[in-house]
Amino acid sequence: MAAGVPTGFGIASTSLFWALITVLPASAAALAGTVVVEGVRLRRTRYRVLADRLELTKGVLVRTRRSVSRDRIRTVDLTAGPPARLFGIVTVKIDTGEQGGSGASSVSLYAVARGEGERLRAELLDRGRGDGRPATGGRLATFDPRWVRYAPLSIVTPALGAAAYGGVLQVAEWFGLQSGVIRWAIDLLGGLGLVGGVAVVAVVGVVIGVLGSLALFVEMWWNFRLDREAGGTVRVRRGLLTVRSISLEEQRLRGVELVEPLGVRTAGAARVDAVATGLRSQGDEDKGDRKTLLPAAPRGEADRVAAAVLREAAGPTSAELTRHPIAARGRRIRRALAAAAAPVAVLAGCWWLFSSPVLLHLTWIGAVAGVPIALALAVDAYRNLGHGLSGDYLVARHGSVRRSTVALQRRGVIGLTARQSLFQRRRGLMTITATTAAGSGAYSVHDADAAEGLAFADEAVPGLFGPLFERG
Repeated sequence: MAAGVPTGFGIASTSLFWALITVLPASAAALAGTVVVEGVRLRRTRYRVLADRLELTKGVLVRTRRSVSRDRIRTVDLTAGPPARLFGIVTVKIDTGEQGGSGASSVSLYAVARGEGERLRAELLDRGRGDGRPATGGRLATFDPRWVRYAPLSIVTPALGAAAYGGVLQVAEWFGLQSGVIRWAIDLLGGLGLVGGVAVVAVVGVVIGVLGSLALFVEMWWNFRLDREAGGTVRVRRGLLTVRSISLEEQRLRGVELVEPLGVRTAGAARVDAVATGLRSQGDEDKGDRKTLLPAAPRGEADRVAAAVLREAAGPTSAELTRHPIAARGRRIRRALAAAAAPVAVLAGCWWLFSSPVLLHLTWIGAVAGVPIALALAVDAYRNLGHGLSGDYLVARHGSVRRSTVALQRRGVIGLTARQSLFQRRRGLMTITATTAAGSGAYSVHDADAAEGLAFADEAVPGLFGPLFERG
């Protein structure tokens, strides 16, 4: 093994040398060409803001002219990475929130001066308020460094650890050293046994994931500020290296959603997302980040911010909710046990076919560990079920691994659906779904008592279920 190490490094050095002398010149030429093309493209780009529309003309060989009605504009976001911040420029993304693909719902202006970007944002979103509320501004929330402790509790942590191992193997594959790296790791951990080696790999992966999640959280949310502006917009500003500014018109807001992943909820924290129209454009990779009004923060702070955003004295997300029937717990327990039994059955079948001791151990370990976890999650999911009315808001809560509490404006509900499966009818349960033009488009009250569910729906939005009550 020791004799093979110099040979391996010699081969790797030769491969690296030829890679550098071939890749670097090509990369430099591609970079120079990109700079020239982008410079010409930016010089050929023109835009203007008129009283009723925004006009944009761009293109070098093929000229494109677009006209966007100002009444259709939903959000105006500003983004500046480290190079852009150095030169004092931003990217302005103007989104209409429509469902057209291929970027048809948004207009992006690149390399705009920061002052000009701020002016465009204020001008395009300040169309006056039509709800009679005072157009006052103020700070709603500010970043607290103590919130960083919630970052490692998300699902991102194990994902980053696994990605780190995958990245190492991928880089080793580029230089033809993947099998050597794997053999080196096996030799290094061989003295610890199977259980010890797996434990070391898992611990190192967790440490890498924790460090990565901390760095990612700081990069995304450092210097976070949530403001209400006098023009009738809610503005989120955040970012350490890449600074982002996301603006949302209050008149587009239909409610808020309190999101509590299991790890974050265990630490008593929650995230606040906006339920708003104009945030559902296709092909938007930052949709999840754009709707977040508050990152993972203490639950009390999340409820306070939710109430402040909705201009309510008390947050509807903290309202007392109606519990669901005990039959709903049975449904969750049966589903959880079925989900836990499926992989155990597959492993048992493989063991029966191949008679491998490893598969036998995996089978009983999966059964012993999977069933209690499944039962605990099922009972927790039942306890989290609830629905109610809080002033002008319909409130629904569900979920265990990801508990969600949504407060939806009753006037924003455009339809109600009552659904009963065969098994729900036998147990007197019903799922009520409120359809809206905002957020995910539909929010459900799962497995409520049938009579209570219909009465709740009729009280939340009177008249929609009138024909059903008449037939009953």
